[in-house]
Amino acid sequence: MTHRTHTVVDSPVGPLTLVAVGGTLAGLYMRRQRHRPPQETFGDPDPEPFTEVANQLQAYFDGRRTVFELPMVFAGTPFQQRVWSALRDIPYGETITYGQLADRIGQPTAARAVGLANGKNPIGIIVPCHRVIGSTGDLTGYGGGLATKQHLLSFERGAIGAALF
Repeated sequence: MTHRTHTVVDSPVGPLTLVAVGGTLAGLYMRRQRHRPPQETFGDPDPEPFTEVANQLQAYFDGRRTVFELPMVFAGTPFQQRVWSALRDIPYGETITYGQLADRIGQPTAARAVGLANGKNPIGIIVPCHRVIGSTGDLTGYGGGLATKQHLLSFERGAIGAALF
């Protein structure tokens, strides 16, 4: 088994637990996140592998970063990994539906499966699963809670508006 480490950083949406496998980001979990792995699987506390992650998160929350450029490793099925990869192509401040995401990965009838994979995204915020909404425009489930999803979407839209003036 590859060495796992973790650290916790503060954010406007609460503490974020960052997890690395072999020094590469493998998880970003909120305190009350659905599908959050047990704490004992996070490995040893060590902030060193997370300096750049923390810097980019701070820049994001400061409104100075719209795209994350970090090495990441994902543990999931091939389908989940395709969904998580497609999430990274959703532009900052924009939303798409689960059906549109299913279309993007070439499986137009798989909106429900896309939703399940989206919910198990192990690297929230950086892999922006919060940008996926229901077909009617409703904010459907979010692992970090609907209030957090609303906060992130409002923040991104506000940061874009602020940048235009």
